[in-house]
Amino acid sequence: MNPIAQADAWLFQLLNLRLVHPAADDLMVFLTSFRLSVHIFLLAVFFIVLRKGKEGLVILFLAVLAVGISDQLASGIMKPLFQRVRPCYALAEFRLLVSQPGTWSFASSHAANAAAVASMIWIFFWRGALVDKAFSVLMIVHGSLVAYSRIYVGVHYPGDVLGGIVTGLVASGSVYTLAAWLVKNGMLNSIIRGNSRLP
Repeated sequence: MNPIAQADAWLFQLLNLRLVHPAADDLMVFLTSFRLSVHIFLLAVFFIVLRKGKEGLVILFLAVLAVGISDQLASGIMKPLFQRVRPCYALAEFRLLVSQPGTWSFASSHAANAAAVASMIWIFFWRGALVDKAFSVLMIVHGSLVAYSRIYVGVHYPGDVLGGIVTGLVASGSVYTLAAWLVKNGMLNSIIRGNSRLP
């Protein structure tokens, strides 16, 4: 095991074995399972539509697109490419609070998808009113806890989570940049077409 992998394994065992508390176990299982915590996302969808109206539907579309890209990058490309064995299979000492996944470890798709959603919400809400700023902070905290939960429950190394976060940020940033470019050029094209009809 190379020094970076050794450090990753040491940090995993520190977070997974030592910096734990029984009161946090149920919370981390709740956060790491989309089936258990889906209502959090439904409340977020309701808030986005309530605050932004039709623009909220565009934000949701961009967020879903970013999640689709980040999930494909993490699970469809990076995991088969790196083929890193999960800590619950590779290490002798660990706490496993959920069933053992049968896929590769790097990068964490949970972390990637959570980062994609949280960053897309931050882009559109951070400059808004106080309630919008609070919402963006809450979603960032939620996404961070979801990512951390993957270490806590024993299915990912910290490096997997970090790789997933970066993947989600790249996916979200790319989707937003492309959307902004299309909007900008559409507006420019309208202006050009309008000017061309002037005498």
